[in-house]
Amino acid sequence: MQELNSRFTEASTDLLLGLSCLSSADSFASFDKDKILRMARLYPDDFDDLGIEALGFELDTYIDNMRDDERFSDLNGHGELSTRMIKKKKHLSFPHVYLLLKLALILPVSTATVERVFSSMKYIKTNLRNRISYEFLNDTVITYFEDDLFKSISTDDILHRFQNMRSRRGQLD
Repeated sequence: MQELNSRFTEASTDLLLGLSCLSSADSFASFDKDKILRMARLYPDDFDDLGIEALGFELDTYIDNMRDDERFSDLNGHGELSTRMIKKKKHLSFPHVYLLLKLALILPVSTATVERVFSSMKYIKTNLRNRISYEFLNDTVITYFEDDLFKSISTDDILHRFQNMRSRRGQLD
């Protein structure tokens, strides 16, 4: 347990515990209001003090409502829960809970994107190229990520674009 605590920050632990407490598995068996509120505090731009208080009141009603509603008994994951909330208009009754679910759903995507960027930067900025400017590094990373877009542009279009930018000593062929 100590090894796990040393690998994850307190914020990461609060986030993971909050995510598990939002789970709809076994009629929301792992629901814990305090852990969900700690998770919400990690998003100060979305949940100020009044938002946290409103979420607390909402969670009391939310859990009773969800456990009593048969339409929410067979869900697999946060994605199905949020989709079902929209279909049954529960996102209007519980806007703060729904916002927290949306934040939980985008978390893996945003984390993976950041990891991908840093991985690519390590690939691009090797020891041989460690003195390149940030502007050049940024341009290189963009072309690396937008590979599909750049593949759709013909080489002739790129050559014509550069030829028309300013005069050069010789023409590119």
